[in-house]
Amino acid sequence: MEYELNTENLLDNMPDEELIYNMAELFKVFSDSTRVRILCALGLSELTVGDIAKVLEMNQSAISHQLRMLKQARLVKFRRDGKNLIYSLADDHVKTIFSQITEHIME
Repeated sequence: MEYELNTENLLDNMPDEELIYNMAELFKVFSDSTRVRILCALGLSELTVGDIAKVLEMNQSAISHQLRMLKQARLVKFRRDGKNLIYSLADDHVKTIFSQITEHIME
């Protein structure tokens, strides 16, 4: 059987440009090791900014900056507990993404 490319079918099944752009933006968020470390920590427990700073041995302002980006990407959420903001992963999709990435790397 001879190889033949069906470009029409391929193009019909490609995501639209807006979705591709949004996917690329999400990959950019994952490109920073500090943000990945924050997501890993939040995958284990809900944490305050101070807790994350302590675990990652970083200052709170640097953590807050990264959390803002993660919130904008809808990867983390927070809830108020008195004066504290308690951060956690936004949903199970984030854990699934990490699971898939880990599985891919370990192959």
